[in-house]
Amino acid sequence: MRYYVLSDPHGFYTEMVEALYNKGFFTDKSPRKLIICGDILDRGREALKVQTLIMQMMESQEIILIRGNHEDLALEFLDHVQIYLGEKKYLPYIHHYTNGTVDTFMQLTGMNLSTAVSDIAGFEKKARLTPYVRKIIPAMKDYFETEHYIFVHGWISCFTDNLSRPREFHYNPKWREASRIEWENARWYNGIACACSWNVKEPSKTIVCGHYHSSYGHHRYGESKSEFGAGAVFSPFYADGIIALDGCTAYSGKVNCIVIED
Repeated sequence: MRYYVLSDPHGFYTEMVEALYNKGFFTDKSPRKLIICGDILDRGREALKVQTLIMQMMESQEIILIRGNHEDLALEFLDHVQIYLGEKKYLPYIHHYTNGTVDTFMQLTGMNLSTAVSDIAGFEKKARLTPYVRKIIPAMKDYFETEHYIFVHGWISCFTDNLSRPREFHYNPKWREASRIEWENARWYNGIACACSWNVKEPSKTIVCGHYHSSYGHHRYGESKSEFGAGAVFSPFYADGIIALDGCTAYSGKVNCIVIED
């Protein structure tokens, strides 16, 4: 099977489709699927287009979706929308604004912040009826595995010591049996550091991840002299046991896409 793999498009439909066109996804007539390693929305202004494209691919069974931390944030936001949008109560939860969750739901529902605040119950109902919430997020997997590859968002579930400085990560041979909470935590992990600093890898396989910008890997473990400044590299980061794809689209203006045969 041929897999076209990308991660963290974050609502940037134009950049995502351009990456797929450049790799030949739309003209490829051979058996193939698209894998998105999480964080499909938030930050970009084309949430409706991304939602429509993913729904079309789900109907034609051309796509495999991995759940990201931003999908978790979306459901967290809706579960507490009365608090997050209620008068004078949103400041402790400002991350839903800065991460783009609120703006995404304004795009998907066609409402603005003023009308959402004035009719919070109506906004919540409309948001929960979007294809993103009703069909796309429930179809997402914690991971997808082929003979030689594992696809995740942040990283596989690890043993961690929250009290150590710096925090230590250790390989968990039973990561496939991780609980819901453990996977939610793993979606926030810096997979590049897990693989390259802590040697948390799956033997004989390569883990393909998103979540953490690839420029970190090129700067910290490669030859780039900058993570975000002049000379920063946002192309996929390759190292032993890992391929990191997040091109930090909001900053770089590009979505990384690779093609894997397995």
